[in-house]
Amino acid sequence: MAITIRPLLKSDRPRWAELWQGYLEFYETTLPTEVYDATFAALLSDDPHSPFGLLAEDEGKVIGLVHYLFHAHCWRPEGICYLQDLFVAPEARACGAGRALIEAVYAAADARGVPNVYWMTQDFNTTARQLYDRIGAFTPFIKYVRAA
Repeated sequence: MAITIRPLLKSDRPRWAELWQGYLEFYETTLPTEVYDATFAALLSDDPHSPFGLLAEDEGKVIGLVHYLFHAHCWRPEGICYLQDLFVAPEARACGAGRALIEAVYAAADARGVPNVYWMTQDFNTTARQLYDRIGAFTPFIKYVRAA
């Protein structure tokens, strides 16, 4: 496989939506159409505070996606990069697309002068964690969210 990484284009909407739906299904969640619309619009925005989207292709077929954003950080004046969503189609896994997408985010962060990139995953995501253990550093932080 010859994996290439490229920016998300307006014409990618149908395939992007399929992949993002697969990602959300993996994490046992659904979102309304309005969220898909708003997210896709934000990914295509020129606003530097909006998220960015990249796609992985193999021989012209889109097989994966990554969403990332930059935000301020009180300990890092240069800010920090959050890799929010990463997904490779099940039939294309173990081909290097996940690694290539993460490395593309690393490159985007470096180009912006933001050397720190972080992401989260579920503890049950054992397959992806094998890659993450090779390309990142596991941290002892525990995530909390606002109680309903």
